[in-house]
Amino acid sequence: MARALDLDELVEHWTLLDDERELIAGKRGPTRLGFAVLLKFYIRTGRFPRGRGELPDEAVDFVARQVAVDPDDIGLYEWSGRTIEYHRAQIRSHLGFRECSVADAEQLTQWLAAAVCEAERRPDLVRDELLMRCRAERIEPPSAGRIDRILRSALHQAEQTLTARIAGRLPVDAAAQLRALVAAEVPDDDAGEDSVLALIKSVPGNVSLESMLTEIRKLRSARAIGLPGGLFFDVAPRVLAGWRARAMVESPSHLRDHPEPLTLTLLAALLHTRLREITDTLVELLISTVHRIGARADRKVTEELVNAFKRVTGKENLLFAIAEASLDRPDDPVKEVVYPAVAGGEQTLRELVHEFKTKGPVYRRTVQTTLKASYSNHYRRGLVELLDVLEFRSNNATHRPVLDALDLITRHADARLTYYPAGESVPSHKGVLGDWTTLVYKDVGKGGRRVVRSVYEICTFQALRERLRCKEIWVVGADKWRNPDEDLPHDFEAHRDAHYAALRKPLDPTAFIGQLRDEMREALAALDTGLPKLAWLEIADRGKNGAIKLTNLDASPEPRNLRRLKNEVRTRWGTVPLIDMLKEAVLRTGCLAGVTGAAGRGDLAPEALAERLLLAIYAYGTNTGIRAIAGSAQHGHGEDDIRYVRRRYLTAEVARSIAVEIANATFAARAQTVWGAGSTAVASDSTHFGAFDQNIFTEWHSRYGGRGVLIYWHVERKSMAIHSQLISCTASEVAAMVEGAMRHGTTMEVEGNYVDSHGQSEVGFGITRLLGFDLLPRIKRINKVRLYRPAAGEADAYPRLGPALSRPIRWDIIAEQYDQMIKYATAIRAGTASTEAILRRFTRANALHPTYQAMIEVGRAQRTIFVARYLRNRDLQREINEGLNVVESWNRANSVIFFGKGGDIATNRRDEQELSVLCLRVLQAALVYINTLMVQDVLADDDWAAQLTDADRRGLTPLFWTHVAPYGEVKLDMTSRLTLATDPPRL
Repeated sequence: MARALDLDELVEHWTLLDDERELIAGKRGPTRLGFAVLLKFYIRTGRFPRGRGELPDEAVDFVARQVAVDPDDIGLYEWSGRTIEYHRAQIRSHLGFRECSVADAEQLTQWLAAAVCEAERRPDLVRDELLMRCRAERIEPPSAGRIDRILRSALHQAEQTLTARIAGRLPVDAAAQLRALVAAEVPDDDAGEDSVLALIKSVPGNVSLESMLTEIRKLRSARAIGLPGGLFFDVAPRVLAGWRARAMVESPSHLRDHPEPLTLTLLAALLHTRLREITDTLVELLISTVHRIGARADRKVTEELVNAFKRVTGKENLLFAIAEASLDRPDDPVKEVVYPAVAGGEQTLRELVHEFKTKGPVYRRTVQTTLKASYSNHYRRGLVELLDVLEFRSNNATHRPVLDALDLITRHADARLTYYPAGESVPSHKGVLGDWTTLVYKDVGKGGRRVVRSVYEICTFQALRERLRCKEIWVVGADKWRNPDEDLPHDFEAHRDAHYAALRKPLDPTAFIGQLRDEMREALAALDTGLPKLAWLEIADRGKNGAIKLTNLDASPEPRNLRRLKNEVRTRWGTVPLIDMLKEAVLRTGCLAGVTGAAGRGDLAPEALAERLLLAIYAYGTNTGIRAIAGSAQHGHGEDDIRYVRRRYLTAEVARSIAVEIANATFAARAQTVWGAGSTAVASDSTHFGAFDQNIFTEWHSRYGGRGVLIYWHVERKSMAIHSQLISCTASEVAAMVEGAMRHGTTMEVEGNYVDSHGQSEVGFGITRLLGFDLLPRIKRINKVRLYRPAAGEADAYPRLGPALSRPIRWDIIAEQYDQMIKYATAIRAGTASTEAILRRFTRANALHPTYQAMIEVGRAQRTIFVARYLRNRDLQREINEGLNVVESWNRANSVIFFGKGGDIATNRRDEQELSVLCLRVLQAALVYINTLMVQDVLADDDWAAQLTDADRRGLTPLFWTHVAPYGEVKLDMTSRLTLATDPPRL
């Protein structure tokens, strides 16, 4: 059905021009109206409508008024026969279009294969390119069936061309090695002990020496194939990722069945991407292992000392009592004078001495000694072997000593040495300084000062870890840990003006600084002037308690009719199974129409595919698993059938696109009279899920107290998730916030992002300022926030804010690094690297980086502007609280829907974990979508709409589940539908 149009669209696209009026002269009644509508539809879309259902009612009414015909007469127009064929011929002739001939179809196929399909393999996007080409060439698009044939042919031709090109680049030896991966003796279950292909496909285990050695063996096996460099230099990343996904799901026998160029290309693509992924895994294992060595040493020493340790309180009083007793009886024995003066006597004094010994330098040296033993006896084998397969580099000469130290460790890796040879040049770096110096360097009499090898290695690995985490040192052949210069846009210098324009930033840094400084002055002046009238705010010198005192918001009026509204929904529709909510959302949005197999095959009937996809989504989204719901559809689908569809069709990308389409359909279906105007702000927050821990992704979370992963949600104000991410417990929530705001993929325009304290930082304020959206946090310790001055020499400005004011912003650093900051922001906007990879450069471990310092200064300026606004604007405080309440409600719904297996993600595979999260998002999006339509149906009744108060409308949300049955037997019947008066969104 057609989408509803507004007046501007009608005037622009459906107004008859003078030459068009001449064409309808002499036509009467339904013929006149039908011809006019056909003409305007053709001009707008480049094709004729397939029937009345494609014509918007508003457009028919608008055109009918222009031709003086009753709009109901369109129902009398004949959509087949000689009349409409004659009208089509007239319109084609007038507009200079022609029907698509056989020669045209062949040329279109060849053009698609050469210009489009080598870089884009998604049929829906290729179809769009075909339709645009037809319009440019003045060719009327062929029928839907013929378009499908053209698309299949073009995609097939492009694949043949690409795979032949890639296979031709492979050396003879490498091609033979690839064929051996899928030889007839290789088992199909990917579980053979001697299967190199199974080894390469396998996922890493938990952080351990065994996992590290396995990944090293895996990397060596993949490198032994001998793929040439630059093999895929001209292949689009999306195409390469598609080949990789296809090779991952196909068994060796299926891979053997393809034409040889395709088999070789799929295997080469798998190896090429897995080489980078395995390299990334090894870097992460190195970082985690070095951290674990230190953490375990610290914990072990603490556990040994904690039983003997008893904190002695009242030391000041104790010292006074001892001093007084000693002065009174200076000549008497200690046992007779000092012991009686102390509560607890000798035992208390012993505990005091022990406390001193177990703190400070003695404790640290004990930890260091334990760490050395742990490294030498267990972890050294893996870490040293890792140096043999990874190549570390740096773009900063400052870190050259660490790289030289790694070379030294490699040279003496197999030698049995306590000290490095006397004549060896041992590089000195920051890791061997400080507390470690006394352990690294030993005086050995006549031998002079020597370097203890094992301790030096520990210090070097710790220094390497810190430099890797901020990408000052990077790894050759990695993806996530690659050269940071590759993260930046390569065309930035050539297209600087365009990149600045895309971010809506001035080329002149002084203009940027001037605007930012003016906003600071305006915000601080408004707060300073208004402070006496702000009853909820005090700013005064309170020492360690902070200068700002902000009282809590008053409670909002309680909505009184929303419970009755939810009961009415349950009365009208009864208890609706969750699977039916999902089914109804899918049928109304058509979001499964573009699903194609990861293996490139479409041999399933659409009806069977749709049912199995729904069951797989439900199994993952509820965490019940495929086995639990197999055979529960009305027509019966076995476990193997559903697993096949999951493996071949239900990828993370497919689940994400389904969620996005449901979100877009919800936005289109919303009635403004019910939900109000659309919002441009989202709330984001993370929630913790327990997960299997035999993998490197699952981590302990100190705040939640358990092993697991985080899901970071972006939810708009009316409870629809526009983005979700699976992140580790130690990942940056600031990076996740920026990633979701920039890459959500829905039709929503994000201009503001509500976050809790964990989602904000000075760097976060800086990067969001550059990217052009507002960071709106609820800062937990706002009492201690410092406001920065806009300029030096203005000590008397803003006198009421004095206790909260800090130093002036260092605008000179911002001016010097402005172009570099724009380059990093452009990398995030353009997606040349993930937000996490970009922001990894901006951490405290890299505090001397000049761009980091400039970004911090921009962030401090922007945070000052925000805090000044926040403190004086009670409505903004309430808006942020309400926004964060929405995402917290979304998190509560997680436990209702994701109920299987106690809510823990029961897999060690990262791709399976990610799919579970995405399917959960699909289910909740479907729930919100159908609830939106149900609420609108209820409120279409004027009596019901009149009952809602302002408090009710403020609290109205489609995220509720009192009428939903997520548990119990799952029965899928595609023929039964929910009765909803609201039409589905018309596309």
